[in-house]
Amino acid sequence: MAVDRPVQKIRRTRRARFLRLLGSVLDPRAWAHLLKIVNFYNYTHVQELRAADVDRSANIAPTAGFANGRNLRIGARVTVGAYCQIWAGSGRARIVIGDDTLLGPDVMMTAANYRFNDGSPLARQAMNEADILIGCDCWIGRGTTVLAGARIGDGAVIGANSVVRGTVPPFAIMAGSPARVVGTRSCGAMPENEWEESA
Repeated sequence: MAVDRPVQKIRRTRRARFLRLLGSVLDPRAWAHLLKIVNFYNYTHVQELRAADVDRSANIAPTAGFANGRNLRIGARVTVGAYCQIWAGSGRARIVIGDDTLLGPDVMMTAANYRFNDGSPLARQAMNEADILIGCDCWIGRGTTVLAGARIGDGAVIGANSVVRGTVPPFAIMAGSPARVVGTRSCGAMPENEWEESA
């Protein structure tokens, strides 16, 4: 039976740490990698958000990625969590996210899916596109995938790691892969002045 023996962490002197840092800073490969990261961030976040119709009150994580921003609308007070990927179709397929909707981290939305039956390599095949429409006051949990053609009604809640396709009724609580109704959200109507105060 193997006995676990503690392994001591290698302690480097300040001089050794400084020399390692200096070597990293002067390494051209580090600078090339940094430029790749900046370029990737620019074309998956900055440029696409400029092309999109995004309400000024939306809160979007800096690590979220977007594609085809011209076909994307993000409503008022929407929160887009860390590492979300929101990919509208490259043709006409739109993604519309209603006001006051929350997207947890790692949510993936794609308004296009590759075909796979015409005999050519997958990456060269045409795509099927369909709009994704998300109502107001929805909550989409962490790691959820929303597929092309999904329609999520107002007030719906989608549990973490679900796969959503088709129509989600208003105020439904959905979970699973594929997502199924597991409950109904019961909420009284909030008076209009309370909505204004919470904004």
